[in-house]
Order: sequence, then structure tokens, then C-alpha cells
Amino acid sequence: MRRLTYIQMPPNQSQALKLLLSVNSKSYSIITERKKFYEDVSISHGEGGMFEINLDQRKLKTPGGKLFTAPNEALAIAVANEWDTQKDVLKFYSMHMTTLCNTALDNPTFRSKDQMITAALKYLETDTICYRVEEPPSLVELQNNEWDPVLNWIEDRYNVVIGSSTNILGPEIPQATMNTFRQHLGSYNFWSLTGLEYVITQLKSVVLAFALIDKHITVEQAVLLSRLEEEFQIGHWGNVEWAHDVDLYELRARTAAGALFVHFSSESSTVKRKLMQD
Repeated sequence: MRRLTYIQMPPNQSQALKLLLSVNSKSYSIITERKKFYEDVSISHGEGGMFEINLDQRKLKTPGGKLFTAPNEALAIAVANEWDTQKDVLKFYSMHMTTLCNTALDNPTFRSKDQMITAALKYLETDTICYRVEEPPSLVELQNNEWDPVLNWIEDRYNVVIGSSTNILGPEIPQATMNTFRQHLGSYNFWSLTGLEYVITQLKSVVLAFALIDKHITVEQAVLLSRLEEEFQIGHWGNVEWAHDVDLYELRARTAAGALFVHFSSESSTVKRKLMQD
């Protein structure tokens, strides 16, 4: 008997999960592959309302040796699906949700929540969409048309001032803006903050990360906006097509994983479990 677990979720999250499971990315693990050593994947209730992942009769553990536990069933199902979809060889670099859970559980850099918030806000000072070019005119126009709407949205949404600049130092972010965003980030729990910081580092943008998590833009839009100048240059000078596609899909997969991790860690999802026999 093989137990498969299914989850009902909003269409946008379902689409992101499909994207996440369909794209491989070699960006995380030192040990990137290993021969598969199990047949069945299941989920069980653990102590304190946590959920555990079982590989046959073995309980999954983190790289640090801790018992792998997820704070809710939705997140546990996402992780179980990653392990269940592996073939003869385990490709750890494709298991983004598992990696993010391991990071939250092991906290390998021993950072506090305040330290994580400070690190995330550093990206606001060098935010991708705040740096503008002065030429060529066509790229200037593209940046204004594509980035300004998102920048205006976040300023209105959080009642802050960010601005943009062509100066190499970037815009000067008001302290009031930093305080507002620090307070907002403080509202996230440690797990969801782990995912949000990860999204920020992938997009190199606090603005795009907030817009994505607030569902103002999609994963695909966030990734394209973060790569706007690169895509412009490719349009003019060309590229190695397969390499471009791989980079694009890898970034989408990582960004989708982070966004799903934030939502699964910070809200209750409607979950339906179904057992099927092969």
C-alpha cells in the first residue's frame, strides 16, 4: 500500500506548487543527489500539534539531526509531495520546501528574529527596482512603466516613502519607512520570516517580495520584474537560449517555494487528505 496525500488550496497557490514540483534547481545542497532508499511517504501527528514525515518506517530528520517536524498539515503535505515525487535518485536541489523547513528547524546560523529582520531590510537600501538608469531612453522608459506601478503600490499600501534614484548609492530611505517595514516584518513568526527573507534574497527586492506575498503580483511577474534589465539586454543582444530558460525557471521555482512557505507557515490552509492504493 502506498499512501498519497493531497491538499486543496487556492488556485494561485496550487499553480505555484505545480511550478515548484516541476522545476529542478541546483542552488542549495552540498550533497546534491543520493540513491533513493524508501518506497512509501506518509504524514503522522507529532508532539505539540506538529506533523512528521515518514519514509517507510523511518522518521525524516534534518541535516542537523533533529526530528523533522512541520507546524501544520499544509506544509507537511508540501514536503511529503517533494519526497514522494522523487524517482530512483533523490535530487535534494529540487526539494525547496524541505530545505526551507530544515533552515527553520536547525537555524544553522543561530540568528534571532531581530537579526533576520535587519538582514532583510538591508535589501531595501539596494532594492532592485529603486536603482534606475539614465540611458538608453528605451530602458529608462521600460523601468518607469514596469517598476513605478509596483513602487507606487507599496508606498500607498504601507503609507511610506521609498522613491528611486539613478545615483550609484540609491535612494535615501527615510527612517520612518524603515521603522514601518521593521514593524511589519515583526508580525511574522520565525518560520514565515524565514520564507520571506528567502524570497527577498531571490528577487533582491523587498518591494517585489512584499508585492508577491500580498498577492499584488504573481511569481512570474515578480521574477520578470526582478530581471527587467537583464531581459532588456537579452532582447537587444541575444542569449544562449537554453541557459536563459534554465536560469529563469530555477528562479521561478525558488521564488514560488519561498512564497508558498510564507503562506503555509503563517495561515491555516484548508486541507483534505485522501488515501489511495496503487
